Amino acid sequence: MTIDCVDPARLARFWSDLLGRPRTAEMDAPGWASVGSRHDTAPRLTFQAVPEARAGKVRIHLDVSVGDVEEARRRIEALGGSWAGVRHDYDEGSVLTMCDPEGNEFCIVSYAER
Repeated sequence: MTIDCVDPARLARFWSDLLGRPRTAEMDAPGWASVGSRHDTAPRLTFQAVPEARAGKVRIHLDVSVGDVEEARRRIEALGGSWAGVRHDYDEGSVLTMCDPEGNEFCIVSYAER
């Protein structure tokens, strides 16, 4: 998955810390940074420099499964992300919409034990 951004190194650090996955040098050319490897079973995140900031709502986003949404929210905020102010509580669990340091939205999801 490739994410357009202004500062690839900053977003790669954020996502690497959030997901507990290493940054890799596979795409560390000028204007690029990566988290994970194309040789992993988990998807690799690649960050590509673009001159413009994000505008409008994106039509695709990541869902990150967490044990506790409030604990994850605090951790994300400490890493430089922010809460978008949206929370949904369902029978299946809770979802918070978060933003990475450049405002790209993603969700943290905590599933209820059954």
